[in-house]
Amino acid sequence: MPSCATPTALRFNPAEQPFFRHLYTMRTRLTEMLHLEHPLIMAPMFLVSNVAMVVEGMKCGIAGCIPALNYRTLDELRSAIRELKAAKMLVGKGAFGFNVIVNKSNPKARAQLIALCEEGCDFIITSLGSPEETIERAHAVGIKVFCDVTDLRFAQKVESLGGDALIAVNNEAGGHRGEFAPKALIELLEQHCTLPVISAGGVGTKAEMDEMLRYGAEGVSVGSPFIASVEAPITAEYKQACVDFGAGDIVLTERISGTPCTVINTPYVRKIGTRSPWIERMLNKNRSLKKWVKMLRFYIGMKATEKAAQQATYKTVWVAGPSIQHTKKVEMTKDIVRRLVG
Repeated sequence: MPSCATPTALRFNPAEQPFFRHLYTMRTRLTEMLHLEHPLIMAPMFLVSNVAMVVEGMKCGIAGCIPALNYRTLDELRSAIRELKAAKMLVGKGAFGFNVIVNKSNPKARAQLIALCEEGCDFIITSLGSPEETIERAHAVGIKVFCDVTDLRFAQKVESLGGDALIAVNNEAGGHRGEFAPKALIELLEQHCTLPVISAGGVGTKAEMDEMLRYGAEGVSVGSPFIASVEAPITAEYKQACVDFGAGDIVLTERISGTPCTVINTPYVRKIGTRSPWIERMLNKNRSLKKWVKMLRFYIGMKATEKAAQQATYKTVWVAGPSIQHTKKVEMTKDIVRRLVG
């Protein structure tokens, strides 16, 4: 094996030796696309991600993403975009983007997309719906579009629409997770798609990040470890829960959005159960009512998550993924990044 001091490009053809390319230079299609120092995206988390966290991430040479729904109004969203653009100019590295939920449960999606395209950002991550309009509008103004996918069928659809990368949401992700194990999903998409694969889920240490790259991912999207960051605008109780609980305390519940979502298995979660109420399950069987039931559940879940993030009560439901296993204390965002990239 060559010396680590020897420039990788002189020793290896990246196309032939992707593992060594990741290990020594950390250059991947993701780092090249967004001009990053490390192939890491700080994942968008509802009511957790904010400008301060993303700015600290950019200072470390990574990308950060915020859900557009974290902002109540378009003026607030536009203000955040402008603040991040100014910060990036000062920092001189890193990248920032926003997540847009593009299905009918989010009536704000189109207006949010228009605001993002008018103000400008480095990338948009789409979730829970067709990214077609997002890709068309974003590409017209030079914004990259990465799309959450959980299986090959949707990944190939994203590729056919001209997306720029696949966010491969596996069964170890926090929030709305996929069904495939990380290795299986990465390899499936790598074999059948040409777009860069960014693995989402199951990363809380540098060793786990390196493992995803070794499987063939061009980068990773990491969320839960950043919940317990000093900069996160949430309650101390939420942060401490991520310290006190571990991977074995994460369960799936349908009570946030109607779609299974990972939460910490607190006494209250155990009390109310994890299935949707029976009447909701019954109404979901009616094709004409299903859309409206899901929209209502999504709204109720958002409000519950907002309350949990901003105040602690015995009824608190905290969203998190199994990677909180490695969270041992509340830390600065920059220290969490260092733990992940080494």
